Amino acid sequence: MLEPQTLTSSTPGALRHLTLFTGSSAGRDPRYAAAARDLASTLADRGVGVVYGGGKVGLMGEVADAALASGGDVLGVMPQALVDGEIAHPGLTRLEVVADMHERKLRMSELGDGFVALPGGAGTLEELFEVWTWQQLGIHAKPVALYDVDGFWQPLLRMVDHMVSEGFLAATYRESLVVADSPQGLLDVLGTWRAPAAKWSR
Repeated sequence: MLEPQTLTSSTPGALRHLTLFTGSSAGRDPRYAAAARDLASTLADRGVGVVYGGGKVGLMGEVADAALASGGDVLGVMPQALVDGEIAHPGLTRLEVVADMHERKLRMSELGDGFVALPGGAGTLEELFEVWTWQQLGIHAKPVALYDVDGFWQPLLRMVDHMVSEGFLAATYRESLVVADSPQGLLDVLGTWRAPAAKWSR
């Protein structure tokens, strides 16, 4: 069971580490890998560390390699079963090995001052929606963002807008979800972001 009180709020504008969610596959279009590398190297250049799932494969590996190559701090969090499967990145600043996926997500939430979803699959969506839900419930007060490479997230955003129009999601939470298509644009918005009021505190 995840313990909400263990998730701390970040100070607005204070980005020491960003937690990145992305695919263990690289996708079909090489622009996804290029954009992942661009974001990771920009974060390193700005002194922002990367927290991610610890893998050496797919866009996860691209993120880690690019940040490390630029002198960045890269923290990986991976369950023991995946380490045993030999997909852990061997050159990280630090790799934390945890018991299971639940502990992994909690630890990644603790380590990051914000969350960014890059292109990915079901696992990326699951991580994204969990931290976004936690934000709405007031479990944390950290920004959640979509790195919208070549409009990758636009179909999802249309679904989110449909949730708003049908009364299942308050517009304020749609507005709290950061969407950016460049590293600089992303960091500019994250630096001034303010948390919405928690859903049940109104």
